[in-house]
Amino acid sequence: MPSPQVLQPVLKMKVDELFLNWLSDSATQSLLKDYLDIIKSGQHIDLSGRDAQDKRLSTFNENNNVASQKNLAEKKPLPLRTPSSPPSQLKGNKKKSMSVGGTPEPITTALSESIPKFYFPQGRPQANINIDGLISKVEKTFSQFPNERATIEDMGQVAKACECPIYWKMPLFCSAGGDRTGFVSVHKFVAMWRKTLQTCHDDVSKFVHLLAKPGCNYLEQDDLIPFLQDVVNSHAGLAFLKEAPDFHSRYITTVIQRIFYNVNRSWTGKITCSELRKSNFLQNLALLEQEEDVNQLTEFFSYEHFYVIYCKFWELDTDHDLYIDQKDLEQHNDQALSNKMIERLFSGTVTRDRKVHKEGRLSYADFVWFLISEEDKKTDTSIEYWFRCMDLDGDGVLSMYELEYFYEDQCQRLETMAIEPLPFEDCLCQMLDLVKPEVEGKITLRDLKRCKMSHIFFDTFFNIEKYLDHEQKDPFSIIREMETDGQGVSDWEKYAAEEYDILVAEEAANDQCNDAQSEPPVDSRQLFCQKAHVSESWESVFEPGAFCFDLFLSFCPCFVLLLCAVRLKISCLLKK
Repeated sequence: MPSPQVLQPVLKMKVDELFLNWLSDSATQSLLKDYLDIIKSGQHIDLSGRDAQDKRLSTFNENNNVASQKNLAEKKPLPLRTPSSPPSQLKGNKKKSMSVGGTPEPITTALSESIPKFYFPQGRPQANINIDGLISKVEKTFSQFPNERATIEDMGQVAKACECPIYWKMPLFCSAGGDRTGFVSVHKFVAMWRKTLQTCHDDVSKFVHLLAKPGCNYLEQDDLIPFLQDVVNSHAGLAFLKEAPDFHSRYITTVIQRIFYNVNRSWTGKITCSELRKSNFLQNLALLEQEEDVNQLTEFFSYEHFYVIYCKFWELDTDHDLYIDQKDLEQHNDQALSNKMIERLFSGTVTRDRKVHKEGRLSYADFVWFLISEEDKKTDTSIEYWFRCMDLDGDGVLSMYELEYFYEDQCQRLETMAIEPLPFEDCLCQMLDLVKPEVEGKITLRDLKRCKMSHIFFDTFFNIEKYLDHEQKDPFSIIREMETDGQGVSDWEKYAAEEYDILVAEEAANDQCNDAQSEPPVDSRQLFCQKAHVSESWESVFEPGAFCFDLFLSFCPCFVLLLCAVRLKISCLLKK
């Protein structure tokens, strides 16, 4: 492969451009016209005049700084046709004036207007913040602990003293060195927190500063693991997971991928302060303290959503090595996806793990992105996800060739189903009318985000089941969906709720006495029973016949699971 040529600027072209720009300036033309008139009249031009130098400096400042007009108004205007030195002599005159007397003469330059600071990467500083008062509250809290040392169990009180949400306790603990020693002394914590308050002026910058690696101003995926592990260990709504440690890492992986899916809009794998400010993640994190049911926080922390994603992955991962290949993914949703799109998914276009990509596999983390994007094609991230897959040459435009490439696969599948496919030319006209691209014949990412019907567009080219569903829908219902878009629950939330109910029903119908190895490694019956707190609730309900009820349960484990699922659903409805 030939080495790429290094771009080198053409100096002559740049000089010509600057000269033309200078010559086109009205002040320059006026000055040259004065010189020309003086020369025509036969007068002598004094190139060493001080007034000429002042006038030239004033003209230069006026052209380069709008704020210099205030200073120019204070100077006396020069009489018309006063000789002045041309620009080429300005540098020589300046050197001459500096040599006389051995000291340079001061030149008054135009002062720029005072523009208030508008860029605050660490948040806008607050004028009324009392850092010493906040530190004293922290010291008072530490005085309650033995030897003024706080363990992770004590950090909830410390977080409150710092006026932070309680689930900031692990980032605060680790940032002060507690992860290495097992405790935090008051001196180390105060030094860390004082520096944080002095350099970070809003919650976003503080959160990133506490979690990020030293010297980094962004968050990577592994930065969130200790923080989320603490959420799993201490949140009441996830207490049932204590008996299922294998599920900890998979739940944490799911939450991390959902955080990056919604927050990291730049697709860099690094969450910046700017991206975090534009999201509602910290608001959801604060709600964890108030909301006992994590399933109410559907955007990031929902256990039900995790359970749906993981069960879908488990069905495809037949060898249960937490990786799937193309043949595995073909079975998703009864082979609804086209083969060409599956090939694109495994091409590395939208996956992050380069090692797994080279092996022709898809990790569980990448599957989280796939499933959410597949079931909700209306969000910006999902539109970007599928646009990357369809943009074969990566030029930022979906050409007619690329659309035909994917539609050919759809036509073949329709023919195998004894359905006559629509000719590509007719389908293309429909899609262009649907999207209404700004440039005729070229569909861009901006066009798809603007049209509000991206899900229909994408399903037409690579999802046969959803394409047929759209074809059978009433056109007026599609218009109503467009009008109510964004007002109700998202397509992903609808899908997750429906699939969760189906999974609960299937688990209830399965014979739990069968020790089949095809089920997930953790007994889902135990998970659901613990999640619904059956040991406490059902005993009070059936107290009169407790012995008979226990005997009945011992012979009917399926009924146990069904009761657990019903109990969980009732508790959620009561909380709503």
